[in-house]
Amino acid sequence: MSLGILNNIAALYAQNNLNSTQANLQNTLQQLSSGSRINSGSDDAAGLAVSNGLGANEAALTQSAANATDGIGLLQTADGALAQVTNLLDRAVTLATEAANGTLTAGQVSSANQEYQNILTQIGNIGATTNFNSSAVFSANATNFVVTDGTSSGLNTYADTVGALSASSVGTTAPSAAVTTTITNPTPTASTTSAGSTATFALGAASDTISGSLHVAVGSGSAVVVALSAGTTIAQAVTALNADSGFSGAGLVASQGTGSNANKLIITGPVDTGTAGTNTLALTGTSLNQTVPAGTTPGAGVDFTQSNVATLTASSASAILSAVNTAIADVAYQRGSVGADVNELTSASAVASSEEVNLASAQNSIMATDYGQAASNLSKYQILSQTGISALAQANSVQQEVLKLLQ
Repeated sequence: MSLGILNNIAALYAQNNLNSTQANLQNTLQQLSSGSRINSGSDDAAGLAVSNGLGANEAALTQSAANATDGIGLLQTADGALAQVTNLLDRAVTLATEAANGTLTAGQVSSANQEYQNILTQIGNIGATTNFNSSAVFSANATNFVVTDGTSSGLNTYADTVGALSASSVGTTAPSAAVTTTITNPTPTASTTSAGSTATFALGAASDTISGSLHVAVGSGSAVVVALSAGTTIAQAVTALNADSGFSGAGLVASQGTGSNANKLIITGPVDTGTAGTNTLALTGTSLNQTVPAGTTPGAGVDFTQSNVATLTASSASAILSAVNTAIADVAYQRGSVGADVNELTSASAVASSEEVNLASAQNSIMATDYGQAASNLSKYQILSQTGISALAQANSVQQEVLKLLQ
């Protein structure tokens, strides 16, 4: 290699490597001082994106656990109030039993009634004044408690209803059960050359479901048989019937009424091509049922404002005793429902907290500095920095030897 001074290639190499070493050393010192492996997007763009997403999930889960805890607090407030209502009803049992005894004077029965009236008033006060965060606890409206990880797919809403509490509704009853009844087969209209025969099955409401076996024949033809499973809505029945090859092949069309007639399933046959009435529908063998779905809202409790139980007298004591015992059972049912909701929210809170811990662990594994590795890198880059500076100094001094040739 010839000697020259126009470019100091060795120094350029040394300088380039020294710059790289200094950048790595600076990054290592930043990781050590911050405790974070990723301090900018250039460190690990993909890791930063994942970590930020996990951070958002953690924030949502932390608040979700708090939401569930707030819900538990509201429900426990209701449970505590209902426990006091039970105590009041127990006292009402004593008063009614006492008033029924023929040895009491009219004045003594009147005194018992006064306390009975105070009990009813106090129950009403508990229902009207029990609040949680300035909101009425005893409401017939559902309160929504949201638990989510910050994504739409991870969103759960718990709609819990405590139920009303007043002198006219003490406790709650179980929601109404589903009721299934037989649909009376309609008489089909006559077919004409301009209109097909129709058979209209009217359900009690559009929300009712239909099930059973439909046998329908066009005129003297063979019956088409279509089975509808339990829980089939009118819209689903229309779809199933029109998709049946035998049904559509016979020229039959199913439809649902509109507006106020949305509770009707309508079967329409083909028009007549000759004598009117030829294609009139026949429903022999048809056996369909309608089902009113089970209720989702608890029913009202005992009404103590009714005349037969509003005032405690010797003659009304028996009826009041029966009503109070029913109310005690209704309050127990209401407390059981509240307790079930508490357990559900407790589980949801525990799941959210556990998931948050796991996500924090995952985020930590992405973001946290590995101090063992970073310490090794620090030692490595410190040595490289020192050797790089020394090498750069040596490279700069080498070219000065050219001066000796000119002496």
